[in-house]
Amino acid sequence: MSKRIGILGCGWLGLPLAKSLLEDKHTVYGTTTSISKIDNLKKDKIVPYHIVLNGSGIEGNIKGFLSKLDILILNVPPKLRSSPHESFVEKMFLLHSEIKNSPLKRIIFISSTSVYGSINGLITEDSPARPNTESGKQLLASENIFLKDGQLSTTVIRFGGLIGPKRHPVSFLSGKSDLANGDDAINLIHLNDCIGIIQTVIKGDIKNQILNGVYPHHPKKEEYYTSEAVKRGLLPPIYTKNSNEIGNKIIESKYLNVKNYQFNTSIVS
Repeated sequence: MSKRIGILGCGWLGLPLAKSLLEDKHTVYGTTTSISKIDNLKKDKIVPYHIVLNGSGIEGNIKGFLSKLDILILNVPPKLRSSPHESFVEKMFLLHSEIKNSPLKRIIFISSTSVYGSINGLITEDSPARPNTESGKQLLASENIFLKDGQLSTTVIRFGGLIGPKRHPVSFLSGKSDLANGDDAINLIHLNDCIGIIQTVIKGDIKNQILNGVYPHHPKKEEYYTSEAVKRGLLPPIYTKNSNEIGNKIIESKYLNVKNYQFNTSIVS
C-alpha cells in the first residue's frame, strides 16, 4: 500500500533510500539543509523541503512538511566532531515538539550501535545500552524522547558501521600505525542492506521496536582491513598487540533473524 513517507536528511543514506521508496510507489518528501540541492531533489521526483535543525529553533516549513506524512524517517546523525558545542538532544526535543503538534504518529529513527558502548561479548537488542562517547550518549537520549512517547509508534534501527559507495573505514585507516585491538570483531553493514531493512520495517508494519542492523559476518579488524586495503591498492593499517581496551563485541541482528530478513550485500568487496 502506497504511503506518504518523509525523510529528514537526504544525504548518503537518505537520497538512495528515497529513490528506492519511489520505486515502491510511495510518495516521498525529502529535506535538505542546502537550498542549492532543492532542484536536484525535484529532478529525482522527491518533494523537497529546506529544513535546518538548530538548537534554538527549526528553519523552514517544518509544519507543512510533517503535515503531509504517514511515516517520518529521522535520518539526521549527530555532527559533534564538526560542531562540538551543538546539542543533538536539544534539536530532537524541538523536532518532537513539532511532531506532537502534527497529525504524524509513526517514526523510524535511524540510530547507531555506538549506543552499546564498550561491552565485550554478544550484543543483541536485549542488551543494555551503555554509550561511552558523546555522540552515543546523545543518540540514546534522543531515541528515548520518541520511544517513551506512548502516542507515537517509534521503530529505532541501530546500524553498525556504514559502508558503500565512496564510504569505507579502510580509506581513513590506510597507512596508520600503532592501532590497537586488531583482534576485535568488526560490525559493519552495507548501504544496500540499510535500505532493505528500512523497507522491511515499512512493508512489515514493524512498530515500537528496536532493531540492530549489522551484517552477520565478523572477521577480525586486522585481517579484514588489511585485506580490504590490499584490494584497493592502499597501504594496510598496522595494528599492535590486541589490548582489549575497547572491548571485543559482536552485534547480532536478533530481531531481523526472527523476521527472516536476508542480508543481500557482503561487507567483503
